[in-house]
Amino acid sequence: MAISLASQGRFGPSIMLKHVALSDLELGMYVHKMEGGWFDHPFWKPSFLISNKDRLNVLRKSRLRGVIIDISRGKDLALPSGETSPSESGATASIKRRIEVISKRGRREGYVAKPISIGQELAGAHAIATRAGNQLHRTFMAARLGKALNVSAVEPVVNDIFHSVRRNPHAFSGLMRCKLKNETMFRHAVSVSALMVSLAQKMQLPRHDVHQCGLAGMLLDIGVSYLPQTLEPSSGSFRDADPKIWQQHVVLGYRSLHNDNDLPRAVLDAVLQHHERIDGGGFPHQLEGSEISTFARMATICDTFDFLLCQTGTACGLDPAKAIDQMKTMEGAFDEEILNHFVESVGLYPVGSFVRLQSGKLAMVIDEDAEDHMRPIVQAFYSLAQGEQITPHRIELARSGEQDCILGIAELAGLGLPDDQHLREMIFFSTYKNVG
Repeated sequence: MAISLASQGRFGPSIMLKHVALSDLELGMYVHKMEGGWFDHPFWKPSFLISNKDRLNVLRKSRLRGVIIDISRGKDLALPSGETSPSESGATASIKRRIEVISKRGRREGYVAKPISIGQELAGAHAIATRAGNQLHRTFMAARLGKALNVSAVEPVVNDIFHSVRRNPHAFSGLMRCKLKNETMFRHAVSVSALMVSLAQKMQLPRHDVHQCGLAGMLLDIGVSYLPQTLEPSSGSFRDADPKIWQQHVVLGYRSLHNDNDLPRAVLDAVLQHHERIDGGGFPHQLEGSEISTFARMATICDTFDFLLCQTGTACGLDPAKAIDQMKTMEGAFDEEILNHFVESVGLYPVGSFVRLQSGKLAMVIDEDAEDHMRPIVQAFYSLAQGEQITPHRIELARSGEQDCILGIAELAGLGLPDDQHLREMIFFSTYKNVG
């Protein structure tokens, strides 16, 4: 039998709470609190309306001891046959209207519109990246100042990135790859989040898992904010610090998120394990193979790829296509099946890669071709035969009228061109003039 508790407000009872067994849960009930730890359920929010069967089934199959429902905001526990609640009719009508609104919203969110071009999505992606950077700056600074983390403030950012990647899987990541004016830590966090979302979609994970992947990518390096700032190396990157210092960030990040927030276990595992290796040679616990969570194996790949693109105090950033090649040679580091999915999600020649064409031209990949992932869209800018820059022009390699193809990754050294990062930004933003 359910136990009822009334919370008296200024104008009378404002909350009506009941303890309910998982088997008695029904659509339309409002979950006020879940009785159990964060290991026992996968939900981001501690309270919500049970508005669809998927959420109901997850609750019923969870390891929770039970649930406390708020009958002032949702459906009451079914009464014995013949009994009715005085407020049943009004409350039921209100709940039905609310479920209908949420269901319609869910159908709209579940609708996948026809993919749009990278050019059409870039302006929106630029605005999202700016908001994401600002929010992450506030979140990371709060951590550095010893304040409690407000991870819920990051959730809307992840949702924005999720929808951007759905509209075009390459616009957001391509923008972050080619844009120079980003603070390294925040750019990396936002980039990895987008890569995680794209990879999760390529792996056809459930939608709530895709969101959690994006959140995990955003928070992977939150622990860096807890490292002693007096020990920060001159390069500005803790990755160049003593490994004993750097490796502490995964445990520090895990503890801060575990202590301050009711985050899903999958997200916490990704934060703790994203520097583990399949062969057991990683840190902090030298896990191997299936001991490493799926999200963490995904995060290892996305984190490594983006880091290889970043210029640090000790190394220049790699060309995206070179980064893919290097990751393929890192035996024992990654889950090979997930790595293959990752290459499919970003392309063998990701946006921002410099390539050498059969025609003797050098070009940069500016978009993927939706019908032929092996023959992307490029912007040619240099003629090897003439030994000079040429008027930039777009080449759609997959189109039947084009006989050109990619021979390999371009070597730009000694050609008198700007450094790779500046050249990449110049070509990208001259191609897409409507961005920022």
